[in-house]
Amino acid sequence: MELIKRIATGAMLAVFFLSPNQGQGQEADFNNEAIWASGTFRTDYVWGIRSMADGKHYTTQEYDENEGSCIVKWSYKTGKVVDTLLTSNMAFGDPRETFSGYEFSSDERFVVLTTASEGLYRHSFYANFFVYDFESDEDARSITNFSLGKQRLAQLSPAGDKVAFVRENNIFISDLATGAEIQVTTDGVTNAIINGATDWVYEEEFGDDQGLFWNGDGSRLAYLKFDESNVREFHMPVYGSLYPDPYTFKYPKAGEDNSEVSVHIYTLAEDKSRAVAVPKSAHYIPRVKWTKDPATLCIFTMNRHQNDLRLLLTEGEFPNDRLGTKEVFKESCDTYIDINDNLTFLADGSSFVMTSERDEFNHIYKFDFEGNALQLTQGEWDVVDVLGFDAKRKRIYFSSSKEGATQKHTSHVDMRGRVTTLDATSGTHSDDFSNSFDYSIHQHSTANTPPVYTLRDRNGKVIRTLKDNASLRETLAEHGAVDKEFFTFTNDAGVELNCWKMLPQDFDPAKKYPVYVAIYGGPGANTVTDSWGGSTFMWQQYLAQEGYIVVSCDPRGTQFRGRAFEHSTYKELGKLETEDFIDLAEHLGTWDHVDADRIGIQGWSYGGFMTLLCMTKGADVYNAGISVAPVTNWRYYDTIYTERFMRTPQENESGYDDNSPVNHADKLEGALLLVHGSGDDNVHCQNSMEMINALVAANKDFDFFVYPDRNHGIYGGNTRLHLFNMMMDFV
Repeated sequence: MELIKRIATGAMLAVFFLSPNQGQGQEADFNNEAIWASGTFRTDYVWGIRSMADGKHYTTQEYDENEGSCIVKWSYKTGKVVDTLLTSNMAFGDPRETFSGYEFSSDERFVVLTTASEGLYRHSFYANFFVYDFESDEDARSITNFSLGKQRLAQLSPAGDKVAFVRENNIFISDLATGAEIQVTTDGVTNAIINGATDWVYEEEFGDDQGLFWNGDGSRLAYLKFDESNVREFHMPVYGSLYPDPYTFKYPKAGEDNSEVSVHIYTLAEDKSRAVAVPKSAHYIPRVKWTKDPATLCIFTMNRHQNDLRLLLTEGEFPNDRLGTKEVFKESCDTYIDINDNLTFLADGSSFVMTSERDEFNHIYKFDFEGNALQLTQGEWDVVDVLGFDAKRKRIYFSSSKEGATQKHTSHVDMRGRVTTLDATSGTHSDDFSNSFDYSIHQHSTANTPPVYTLRDRNGKVIRTLKDNASLRETLAEHGAVDKEFFTFTNDAGVELNCWKMLPQDFDPAKKYPVYVAIYGGPGANTVTDSWGGSTFMWQQYLAQEGYIVVSCDPRGTQFRGRAFEHSTYKELGKLETEDFIDLAEHLGTWDHVDADRIGIQGWSYGGFMTLLCMTKGADVYNAGISVAPVTNWRYYDTIYTERFMRTPQENESGYDDNSPVNHADKLEGALLLVHGSGDDNVHCQNSMEMINALVAANKDFDFFVYPDRNHGIYGGNTRLHLFNMMMDFV
């Protein structure tokens, strides 16, 4: 299918955004076929490593033509294969019967195998699960009768003798010794009641689809119940048949009803579930976690504004039908509180470590159950993630922005607050520690060098290199790859912003070049990081090869510069960021080698939203834009994300309306390409359709392309190749 031919302002793009190298017969080294299809610039990653219980070994999943799927055991110390623990032949007697995932029991006698998986949403999937017993000569056993339907979220009990799972929105427990199956819940109904799993918006915005939680001794199973009866349905057409059937699911939009969520605990010995009493203010229950005590469950609760976080502990030996709770932690603020997984309960049974922004930066604290706090890290920098707690040495390993918002380094802190940083080089460092914390798989990359993986000891000493991407580095050098260069500029509000630029190959400072501004700009994701960009980096190299200056900037509202900087956009998403990107374009226009009449902008998702605002509110500085899968009105997006930053439309009407690109469509002057997937369950294609209505009403010319049944990532088959070919043709 050809794009509609550009006319009027659209046709101008080929003139004012034309690369100096285009039309000169130059054979491209970087090209979309090499980037998105052939694997010429493929980055090698080390992935799927799982530490075993002894902390001396780890496992990976491999594939062998004769054996099928394999679970391979490796030694951290030697780096050599110790054993092949399991293969498809061993589990099923057939190498063609492959498995896509596995999960050991705590004693590693049993393993759950995932087969025939089908994706549902971002994290969730349906599958058929088997359990294999390493002390038995029998084949792997199915956890249930597969003819009754596929399962979700199979969870082995700590002893490995039972497995809990979800089928058709109900919870079941299968006894692996007897084959008996207990149905824990009976009220599950599609698009009404969900037991043991989360709804769409929890999965997307709280980052977890898990709703089943065994306690430490396997005597109790906690679970979440979602009543989404009052949540309105969203319908997406699914093409490919004579009469397309819509896919229908519950999607709460800003200001609309959410699911009602409750916590329950099923006691196996009694065959009985009890509800946990939580305060009425507990609109959200974003996390549930058992403490060291198998009788005590910790429940995170938040109000709808997401600016009041509490941790509750269940009390007593479960004598009543409804369980009480005790509040052990409370934090509130005027804006919002981010949810993370940085909670660790300590062995003393009365304290825990967790991160908090109570001093304006995200730091690690030790809290006791009486509410007392001891700050362990401090300074004008953010803890990014807690990587683990070494109970033997009483160290908390974490990554942070201590060396700047573009950097990420690994450190550890003891219980007296003494911090030791393990990394001496700039860039982005990450570590995956063994269970004993004696070893870690360390990854280091920069904006211009692909990842190098090494095995390190607990103090950061390199033991050996696992993978260094030397071949890719050579390929990039052969293709004349240019470096990203970091710089800062000060916006009109006096705030210094982090940026990078990539100059064209064979850059001549006496010439003037067009600029391609690549953005995201929203909460929770920075683009100006000293880290490897993978295929996106290759796309930017292609642009530089074609004669563009490529630039990116992290505006106000982005991460790792403290709470005040990140929360500055509260209740007005898009306002300050647009001002910053307009200031950026004006700043770039002062550079001697920039053609100020040929500055374009491109973004995806939140970046697509920003692109539309810059192309309308900033029409005098941005001459062309590509907006992929954009939000165009925050009323169309989900409750949890939108209300966290904007509150509800009923409370903040002007914040929604003033920063909606739909309401500024009449300001468009430059050439615009709008792209969306019709199967986008996250940012619905409705957003682009409403933008199109506004542009047509304003009699504006633009290009639009829709990818049938493609989701928010717009991928599958030749889709990415087609998309980026279209984008390159457009510029």
